[in-house]
Amino acid sequence: MSSARCRSCIARAPAHLNHLPPYRHPNSLVPFRQHALFSTTAPNLANPTPKSRSSKQPGGPPKRGEKTTYARKKKKHAESKARPPAPGERKALRKRIVLSNTNALEVPGMQDLTADAMGDVSLQGRVVGIPGAVVDQLRASEAFKTCQGWALFRRPGMLVRAETVAHGELIRSMSDAGDTRTVRRIYVGERGSGKSTMLLQAMTMAFLQGWVVVNFPEGQDLTIGHTEYSPLPGSSPPLYQQKTYTAALLSRLVRANPLLSTLSLSQAHPSFPTPLQPNLSLSQLASLGASDPDLSHSAFSALWTELARPSTPQHPRPKLLLALDGLAHVMRPSAYRSPAFVPIHAYDLALVRFFTTHLAGTAALPNGGLVLAATSASNHPTVPTLEFKLRQIAAAQDPAREAPSRVQPFLTATGQAFDPVPRPEPFVQYDERVMDVLGGERAEGGIEVRRLEGVSREEARGLMEYWARSGMMRTEVGEGLVAEKWTLSGGGVVGELERGCVRMRV
Repeated sequence: MSSARCRSCIARAPAHLNHLPPYRHPNSLVPFRQHALFSTTAPNLANPTPKSRSSKQPGGPPKRGEKTTYARKKKKHAESKARPPAPGERKALRKRIVLSNTNALEVPGMQDLTADAMGDVSLQGRVVGIPGAVVDQLRASEAFKTCQGWALFRRPGMLVRAETVAHGELIRSMSDAGDTRTVRRIYVGERGSGKSTMLLQAMTMAFLQGWVVVNFPEGQDLTIGHTEYSPLPGSSPPLYQQKTYTAALLSRLVRANPLLSTLSLSQAHPSFPTPLQPNLSLSQLASLGASDPDLSHSAFSALWTELARPSTPQHPRPKLLLALDGLAHVMRPSAYRSPAFVPIHAYDLALVRFFTTHLAGTAALPNGGLVLAATSASNHPTVPTLEFKLRQIAAAQDPAREAPSRVQPFLTATGQAFDPVPRPEPFVQYDERVMDVLGGERAEGGIEVRRLEGVSREEARGLMEYWARSGMMRTEVGEGLVAEKWTLSGGGVVGELERGCVRMRV
């Protein structure tokens, strides 16, 4: 029998029946639930999530200026109670030169270099010591570099290579009173080939022969804008003086050249700011500029005027040696600015002009001497004019050089002759002032370019034997080891040879 109620009537049940719990069978094992399955409404309403204080909208970005809860807290660092370094202390530590290692062994039978032994061919391939008095002069001249391995050995020594023998013969021949030649030379080569050491060897020989040495340790110290400068009064075109650097240079001259104390003034100097005594020694004249930077430029000019005068029996004058390391830095515009905020060329600095005029031969040395410069491969700014002129001068010194094999077919086909001297590039802008200093267009300015290559195997063996006797190389030096290290060092590059034998140990 069918029900009296239809489906629509059941759907329209009274409202109070909708809240009744669902029917549960008495024997059912399923627990009775008061809420719908998978619903979180009741727990959320019972324990509502507190609103964030930093934002009215939960999950929104923080307001501007309010700190977020996820910001990293700064840690409180413990304050150091150590004494802070004094002004200039860290620079002095960085530039400190150590010339002795008490842990190294004393090399027995090590011969010192003397004035009579300069240029002796029998010393080639051996390491000779530098006399103690000359070591003090070299230190005062700042000839030693921090990157060189002086601190590894008991005492300073140097390898006598073929270039050292030739240089010793040149200085011995020029030390005669009648020889007034002026030799201008630039050393080039790859990194670690010994360019700075060659300048040091030349200064050592000059000190042994009684010359006066003027050394500019780094060319970049003159041009990178680390020392004060001011226009030189009365100079046209304007020239700029560096008083502090000139005072330091005069101080090094006094300490490195004791010979100046035996020389006296030979003429009056009315342009000097203060009156000078007639019997004043050149050492006292340089000390005036070293103690007062305002007088440094005038003192240096007066000192060089005295040294550059021809020698007489009443006022003898010694030979002179000018040296500068890092030539590329003084062959381009400097970091200084003129009053119109225009970069000042390095040639407009008084000290750089002083050196370049002697390098070019414009200013002569009446008593003869040497003007030496060296490039740096580790600290070398790009100067296209200098690089081109060095290649041009080196090619002009070797006119018998043959054409490269890749050029021979072209020359044969066109019937042209090979010109070893390179020509200027048409699309490169060269500095005419640098071109004029280094010898004009055809490189006939009298400047010599000497390229330093690696040492020979015999010289490398002598150097390695010295390291072994010093205790810095703990292997037996044989022909096989010498050949191996010489090859791995790029054909005897001294810096790489020292790195592979002494500094780097497996």
